[in-house]
Amino acid sequence: MTIAIASPIKLRSQIIDYSIKNGYKAEHFAIAKYCEDHIFRLVINEEEGVVARICTVCDTKHGIGDSDDYFDEVEVVYPVTCSCGHNQFEIMAGVALYRMSGDVRWFYLGYECSACGLSGVYGDWKNEFIGYTNLLKRV
Repeated sequence: MTIAIASPIKLRSQIIDYSIKNGYKAEHFAIAKYCEDHIFRLVINEEEGVVARICTVCDTKHGIGDSDDYFDEVEVVYPVTCSCGHNQFEIMAGVALYRMSGDVRWFYLGYECSACGLSGVYGDWKNEFIGYTNLLKRV
């Protein structure tokens, strides 16, 4: 199997393009990293606005953004699988802020398949987190 190298520039551009069409332009971004690696499995429930990354090195699960605050309240999460059948991704989050504020208005989740390179925004939801830098540290 060939592992593709994700392009943070490409993924960031896709999040920006998507967010402009959504009406809330993403302005700040973070790339997920853990165990000195950046490849993860994902579980998500977009309707509830929760997502977790599972480290492929140590199998530890971490909520992305403020998801840890709500994960216990969600009954079902769905594992993410690429259309190529692979289930490991590089992850980038972006946020749109309220005007003249550092508070989050909208959250965007983009990821790229580490096998085939398919990438895009696969989740977005309203998120009213106070202080975007603290939220992005939790990606």
